[in-house]
Amino acid sequence: MYDSENFFSQLKAEFFHVNHFKTVEDFSKGLHEYIYYYNNRRIKSKLKMAPAEYRNQLSVA
Repeated sequence: MYDSENFFSQLKAEFFHVNHFKTVEDFSKGLHEYIYYYNNRRIKSKLKMAPAEYRNQLSVA
């Protein structure tokens, strides 16, 4: 449960509260971009890599 609460807290702080959206489409596009960033580009300090990279390493092993 903590991970989902943490994700939504970060989503609001890093995406929702710092952007202004003119249309629902702008919001939707931005949300998809943020989720891609969150999973594929953001380096999680505990893992020292992006979450997607970590999951890929687990599936190969």
